[in-house]
Amino acid sequence: MQTNADLNKKIMEKIRTRFAPSPTGEPHIGNIRSALFAWLFARHNGGKFVVRIEDTDRERLVEGSIEKIKESLEFLGLNYNEGLDKNGEYGPYLQSERLKIYKEYVQKLIDEDKAYYCFCTKKRLVEMREEQKMRKEAPKYDRQCLKLSKEEIEKRLNKKEPYVVRLKIPDGFTEFKDIIRGKISIKNEVLDDQIILKSDGYPTYHLAVVVDDHLMKISHIIRAEEWLPSTPKHILLYQAFKWDMPQFAHLPMILGDDKKKLSKRHGSVAFLEYKKQGYLPEALINFMVFLGWNPKDEREVFSLNELIKEFDLEKVNKAGAIFNIGKLNNINGQYIRKMDLDELTDKCIPYLEKEFIEKIDDKTWKINKTGEIMDKNWLKKVILLEQERMKKFSEIGDLTAFFFKKDLEYKADLLIWRKSDKSKTLENLKILEAYLSKLDNWDKKDLEEKTINWLKENNYGIGDFLWPMRVALSGEKASPGPFEIAIILGKEKTLDRIKKAVDK
Repeated sequence: MQTNADLNKKIMEKIRTRFAPSPTGEPHIGNIRSALFAWLFARHNGGKFVVRIEDTDRERLVEGSIEKIKESLEFLGLNYNEGLDKNGEYGPYLQSERLKIYKEYVQKLIDEDKAYYCFCTKKRLVEMREEQKMRKEAPKYDRQCLKLSKEEIEKRLNKKEPYVVRLKIPDGFTEFKDIIRGKISIKNEVLDDQIILKSDGYPTYHLAVVVDDHLMKISHIIRAEEWLPSTPKHILLYQAFKWDMPQFAHLPMILGDDKKKLSKRHGSVAFLEYKKQGYLPEALINFMVFLGWNPKDEREVFSLNELIKEFDLEKVNKAGAIFNIGKLNNINGQYIRKMDLDELTDKCIPYLEKEFIEKIDDKTWKINKTGEIMDKNWLKKVILLEQERMKKFSEIGDLTAFFFKKDLEYKADLLIWRKSDKSKTLENLKILEAYLSKLDNWDKKDLEEKTINWLKENNYGIGDFLWPMRVALSGEKASPGPFEIAIILGKEKTLDRIKKAVDK
């Protein structure tokens, strides 16, 4: 006897979502957001997530795009359940390897008088559109080739005249219910007789996507709002084939802070740029899910397992989602602060190697500017000092640059504390240098306690001494405290930098 648990399992196994990007360039944040939502919905329901590369538009194909799509998914850990490439290896489906399948279905529509050959030249189509424009009509194919007789079609095919195949749009209305947007209805008369097979023998996106979604048993199509106008065309194809309809969910548009569609003018939108800049996959997932989804409570940071448990398309908003880089930085910073220091060091070292250090072996590095040899423990101390302030790994170079320089570049005025002046600051630096040079124990706790006590005993203003000390050691207006820096630099280099501040 079938139990409720068995029935629920069967229903969940029928949940199949897909991510179907076109390899026409680097995937952007919107593409990967769609993949994430489809993946979360499948995982939440115990279903399957399929990846399919829609590479039928050969003119717009960009070399390397498929690899970047796969890298993006792998970086986030969005594993997919199936798909074989031409070598029979595990990977996403490629539409370019399925051309025979599409042609069979195009022929089926032709045979059933639901699609037709169109032999119109580009020149005629341009002239037709210009005339329609002059008459203030919406540009739309005039169905001239629909009037051709079977004999005329056969004759042209035998002569190998170039052609496309168009879907014959029926009269009436096309209606569907979107999970996020509710009921949508459109008059078929506003739809063009869309091309479903191009003159190069490749199917258009519209035909291929419907055939594949059906054959791959996709139950839920979760994609960006920009695909909404294409949905009636896809539904008409489902109806023409007499296939069961999947459910549709069109995600809200991602907007810049000016509430216009996110684009290059708003900054980096190519997804892998965020990886290069040193954002963690956990932080990106957490950030992207809030670009449209709302848990209906105050929580802002979720683990991946929590998201899988909580995710529901019913909680996706219709309104556009604002892309706020500050929020991403804040979330990423929270994850960085919780990281194990060894792991954080390994993540940061490649960014330091780009500018400041050169690897000698697994344990030692040479500082480019000074030639000094430093071990990993020293690098860990440098990185730990900035763990609280770091928002992304790529910031580590700017935050710690002063540790790797031979000479610091800063204006002498920066050394002066508030209402102090040049001569007083100079005197204080000399007194400080003399005091520090006599200290034997260069331990942070000892150094800080003794120095603070010494300042108090002599009625010296703490800011009058510690501000110029910190600037002398870092050359920065904002940096970690002087004692933290001094311990990492060591006594000799600390005194050397204070002497150079005196010279300034």
